[in-house]
Amino acid sequence: MVNRKLIRPSLSEIKDQMPRYGASPRKRVPPEVTNAENYYYIKQMAAKTPMVVKLTDGEEIRGVIEWYDKNCIKVHRQEGPNLLVPKHVIKYMYKQHDDQEPDEVDLE
Repeated sequence: MVNRKLIRPSLSEIKDQMPRYGASPRKRVPPEVTNAENYYYIKQMAAKTPMVVKLTDGEEIRGVIEWYDKNCIKVHRQEGPNLLVPKHVIKYMYKQHDDQEPDEVDLE
């Protein structure tokens, strides 16, 4: 039988290699700005898509988005003056379909 010397790592080396329970990497906070809204506006402006903007008071504005910034959009209308609409009064907006008359709403 041969005597062999047992080689053990020091306790401090083991502690350095073990993950710490309190210091685990945290999940990233989602970005505040995803640029999805900007991409949507740019796409609709480039295509000059007729849009319907529904306001919080129920009024509908129909026209083409001509310009936008952080707080408002500018809607170019054929019938009537152009409007600068603050975003906080917009409930939602959607594309106006070609077969849809200004007063007709298709819920299908």
